[in-house]
Amino acid sequence: MHLTLLVPGLLWPREILRDTTFDLPLPALSQLLGRGRRAHFTGEEAWLASVFGIAAPLPAASLRLLGDGGDPAQHEWLCLDPVHWRVGDGAIVLDDPARLDLDADEDQALRELVAPLFAHLGDIVAPAPGRWQLRLRQPAAIQTAPLPTAVGRQVDPALPAGDDGGSWRKLLAEAQPMLHAHRVNRQREARGQPTANSLWPWGAGRLPTAAPTGFRTFWGNDAVMRGLCSLEGIVVEPLPPGFTKVRGDVLARHDALLRSPPSDDAAGWRAALACIEEAWLAPALAAVNSSVLRRLTLVACGHARGVHVTIGRGDLWRLWRKPVALAGLAP
Repeated sequence: MHLTLLVPGLLWPREILRDTTFDLPLPALSQLLGRGRRAHFTGEEAWLASVFGIAAPLPAASLRLLGDGGDPAQHEWLCLDPVHWRVGDGAIVLDDPARLDLDADEDQALRELVAPLFAHLGDIVAPAPGRWQLRLRQPAAIQTAPLPTAVGRQVDPALPAGDDGGSWRKLLAEAQPMLHAHRVNRQREARGQPTANSLWPWGAGRLPTAAPTGFRTFWGNDAVMRGLCSLEGIVVEPLPPGFTKVRGDVLARHDALLRSPPSDDAAGWRAALACIEEAWLAPALAAVNSSVLRRLTLVACGHARGVHVTIGRGDLWRLWRKPVALAGLAP
């Protein structure tokens, strides 16, 4: 019985983590980081690609469509998500798309608005509000930044690059005034809601073939992860509110830290981390100590980097290894 807990949004630069967690008691996390067996990697996407035996970058569009119950077939797909660009610290920053929370009517109206602009490239479908997929007529020769890793960062360095990068940046520039002037955004602005003022292309590719992972169950709600698990026949279930009995090898994804980056909402991020400590890490470590759980692995990601930490009962007795604060892992 082995639980792998994937926590995106946990790693940030040292100064941010130090200032945000200096007085936050995290004994289970510190013990896990100090006594567990650590390995570093370049980010969540690289870790998932390695675990599922898929070449990076992940074809997130086709995987997400599969995870949402669609049929990607053998088409080329590209995520083309409505997003909000905001001014932050003197630069344009990509806001958390979850804050848009478009309803079905808003989503349809904005999608119909921009569809003719992209018609020469393909057709836009949306299995869920805010999750747009472009079925490409031919592969897109662009290099893009995955939306989850671009959130909270400056937009300019992450805009499409590659052979067709210039034409894609031009399309995005043409879409922005159209979106700004649409009644949906005018109404949202009047209500004080964030507007869908741009689009974010990412995750292009065809549905891949995955390698066996050994996981029996996935706990979580991420659509790309659901698609990956569908490839392997892994059972998908909602994330429990806290650690519970594990049958076989379980992969769980906890997204609470993505909703409130510490640079935007330190109090919300601290509260979410304290909940993960109390509801997941502390009881999971206790289960390892009592041999109810054979192993616990924490996969911590954020800021284009990651740490993989695995601990078993024997590791808990490595008393000479002192606890390590979260900020101690950051550059």
